[in-house]
This record gives sequence, structure tokens and C-alpha cells, in this order.
Amino acid sequence: MSIIETDAVLHEAHRDNHTHRDVNGGWLRPAVFGAMDGLVSNLALMTGVAGGAVSQQTIVITGLAGLAAGAFSMAAGEYTSVASQRELVEAELDVERRELRKHPKDEMRELAALYESRGVEPALAQEVARQLSRDPEQALEIHAREELGIDPGDLPSPLVAALSSFGAFALGALLPVLPYLLGATVLWPAVLLALVGLFGCGAVVARVTARTWWFSGLRQLVLGGAAAAITYVLGSLFGVAVG
Repeated sequence: MSIIETDAVLHEAHRDNHTHRDVNGGWLRPAVFGAMDGLVSNLALMTGVAGGAVSQQTIVITGLAGLAAGAFSMAAGEYTSVASQRELVEAELDVERRELRKHPKDEMRELAALYESRGVEPALAQEVARQLSRDPEQALEIHAREELGIDPGDLPSPLVAALSSFGAFALGALLPVLPYLLGATVLWPAVLLALVGLFGCGAVVARVTARTWWFSGLRQLVLGGAAAAITYVLGSLFGVAVG
């Protein structure tokens, strides 16, 4: 009896709190990728230049130029990518919309056959398909979900993706430059702040992806640190070769 009651309590809790993260909003991926890319690329760029034994002013200008160029590049790339994806989806929706208008019975039978393939009894599948096909927009939404795997009402926004990417990249790329703007004269504060930022970003991402915070943070820390170290060594070698 206690097991049944426990299951009932869990069922009520599950039903009342059954929510999911937004995985199709179009902002998460560009924001996360932008922040990580801004941190890693600008840190690596600045350490590479610093390895060449250049002046403090050159390092700061390099970091600011990398921030601006990278943020605009990321925004433009995300906008174009998401806009192209959306246009492709909308073109496929137009195809499906025409089919529903020209061959409604064939589309209804196709929907019924799909439900039958999932175990619904034929008579019930046909009745469900008939009722769902009464509203053309509802029928389009169902066919899009079942055949294309998309939700016509939840397509990603190119503008949201571009702004998310721009802002996140700029914020990430600002961290390595910030110590210099606040008066630092050596490289290590910039590297330290950037590595802390990488770990923090990884830990924050873990809250969204359900990974452990320390693993995600440590992974980003190691990857970013490796990129910075490699470019510093390369910058030193190039500096010696040029000099």
C-alpha cells in the first residue's frame, strides 16, 4: 500500500512540474558558442601576439580589434545560417501546404497510415486523421511535425540568433582585454581572468545541458588554456624568427 501511495505522490509531482527547457528558441546555441568562441579566440589571439614580445598597446589594440571583428563576424554568420535554414523550412512547408490543398484525401490517408504504423487501429487512425484534417492549418502543423520533424510555430529567429551571438562573443572576448583596460601591464591577469571565465561559462552551460558543472567547466578551462599556450609558443617562435 505504501508503494502505491508513493507512486501516486510522485505521479502528482511529475504532472504538476512537468516542464522542459527551451531547446528550439534559436538563442541558446549561438549564445553559448559565441561566449566560448569569444573567450578562446581572443585569449589565443592576445597570447599569440604577446608571445612575439610586442608592446602593451599592441596587445590591447589586438584584443579590441579581435573583439569587434569576431562579434560582427559571428552575428553575420549566425543570421545568414539561421535565415537560410528558416527559408528552407518555409519552402518545405509551402510544398506541404500545396499538397494539402490539391490532394486533401491523399494527405489524410497518409496521416492515417502513419498512425497505423505506430500501432493505432486502422478505423481509429482514419477517424483521427479525418478529424485532425478539418482545419488546414492544424493539418499542416501535424504533417510538418510528423514528416519534417519541425514545429511551424516555433522556428528559430535569425535576428535573435545574431544578437545572441554578437552579445555573447563580445562579452567573452572582453574578458582577456579587461585587465589591460583597468591598468594591467603584464599578460598573466588577462590569462587568469579568461581562464576563470572559461570555467564559469562551462559551469553555467552545465545547468542547461544537465552535465556536472565541474566537468563542463574543467573541459572548457583545459581547451581554452591549451589554445592560449599553443598560440603563445607560436607567437614566441614567430617573434624570434621575424626579429
